[in-house]
Amino acid sequence: MDAAEYKHVVLGLIFLKYISDTFTEVYNELENDREHFSDSEDRDEYIARNIFWVPRYKMGIYPE
Repeated sequence: MDAAEYKHVVLGLIFLKYISDTFTEVYNELENDREHFSDSEDRDEYIARNIFWVPRYKMGIYPE
């Protein structure tokens, strides 16, 4: 693989890291503010904030 082709891999990883970080930040905010938000997994809340929705099983959080 040519060195110039690594940019495709690296940019993809940076994008996934950004999605993960922003989702986790909003998820924690919603978890901590239960007074105003009853469900931290409400997909519409993330979409309203322009955040990519990541299902729990994709985050590695499985129901108990």
